[in-house]
Amino acid sequence: QVQLVESGGGSVQAGGSLRLSCAASGYTSFMGWFRQAPGKEREGVAAIYTRGGSTYYSDSVKGRFTISQDNAKNTVYLQMNSLKPEDTAMYYCAADFAPPWASQILLYGDNWSKRETYKYWGQGTQVTVSS
Repeated sequence: QVQLVESGGGSVQAGGSLRLSCAASGYTSFMGWFRQAPGKEREGVAAIYTRGGSTYYSDSVKGRFTISQDNAKNTVYLQMNSLKPEDTAMYYCAADFAPPWASQILLYGDNWSKRETYKYWGQGTQVTVSS
């Protein structure tokens, strides 16, 4: 069982920055960030293969958001720059573990952005961007 605790959400004006953190209580193979705005589906934003460092991004955040990790702290970060009002959402951290050969399949293509790829989820942290 892996517990995930997010932090770092808040309110910011458009063009500003925030950094989200997600601390995992146990071993993970890959971790992701998702977001869900009111009335919309939960969407994958970014993911990282924690055993090797490969990263994945949705087109909507590529070039603005950066996912990174601190293995010593078992923590993944999401640095969000040039924030836009449409980035306003509840942000969730997700994680799972699998052998390397399985992780490659689970992260292949757009699989990394699918909710069913991850077993463990955090409670979420709110990000609000005002214009």
